[in-house]
Amino acid sequence: MAPLTNKVAIGTSCLGQNEAHTLDLKIRAAAAQGFSGLEIVYSDLDRYSTTQNLPISTGAKQIRQLCDDLGLEILSLAPFENFEGTKSPIQDRLAVASAWLDIARILGATYLQVPAQYGDNCTGDEAVIVSEMQQLADLASSVSPVISIAYEPMSWSHFYPTWEDALRLTMLVDRPNFGLCLDTFHVLTRLWASPLEASGVYPDGPAKLADSLRRSVTDIPMDKLFYVQLSDAEKFDPPFSKSHPWYVEGEAPEFTWSKHARPYPLETELGGYTPVLEVLQAWLVKKGFDGWVSMEIFDRRMRDEMYKPGVAAARGRKSWEKLQAALTGATARI
Repeated sequence: MAPLTNKVAIGTSCLGQNEAHTLDLKIRAAAAQGFSGLEIVYSDLDRYSTTQNLPISTGAKQIRQLCDDLGLEILSLAPFENFEGTKSPIQDRLAVASAWLDIARILGATYLQVPAQYGDNCTGDEAVIVSEMQQLADLASSVSPVISIAYEPMSWSHFYPTWEDALRLTMLVDRPNFGLCLDTFHVLTRLWASPLEASGVYPDGPAKLADSLRRSVTDIPMDKLFYVQLSDAEKFDPPFSKSHPWYVEGEAPEFTWSKHARPYPLETELGGYTPVLEVLQAWLVKKGFDGWVSMEIFDRRMRDEMYKPGVAAARGRKSWEKLQAALTGATARI
């Protein structure tokens, strides 16, 4: 088959997680490895602006100019977390959202990326959630340019942890600028990969994943799939437990997993073991999704100051080439 035509972005969290890994260094590293776009993590932008003694709006202008100079598009501002259903005044939350949307417009971002609610102080009342998401989407479309809301079901989200749940919400919200961001990690750690099984796989995981992917090809409207995020997961050996050094009381194991052990796809040498290719075969090949794909990984190794953004970016580029080679039968340039 022909090579995939998807444009490839990378999240700034994937390019270093030490304060020495400044946002401008990360952006230059992404450009040097041929990425087409970026997901700007708000905390990276805030740290850059603070270090430069700039208002965040001015920092955003500088970052957009740098991206323009390097030929990089800004895909999203991320992650706008725990908005819907939180038990605080909606007007206060919309005021915060308005400030984020202002920054997204300065950046020239297409999307505000919104992970599905996982906080403790929240309601599962769907009527409330739908209304609040409609208000968010309307706020995002009230000023030009329109910002689209990319809603991401996460494997530990309280009410919308699967693409089916998130798609139902999307249809209820019923706004043209409200759709899905689907992440391979969350699909796989919800259905297939288990941190608690010695095998690393739920006993019924392969069957559940196959069924979910088969339905996703036909059931997700193309205009509601905004973009796809890519990452792998390291197998826990031995299985995760309360004695593990990463254990946090009350924290979902999948959340702990996500923070520490999400390498780039197909990095088997770093413990990656999930069937990312099966997911992408369904979404990019069978479904024919030709929009943005974005690397979103969280690798504890990158917390070291000595782990340079250039090395991280090169890993991301190699990962995409390996994925494309496997999906198309081409020979990777590595």
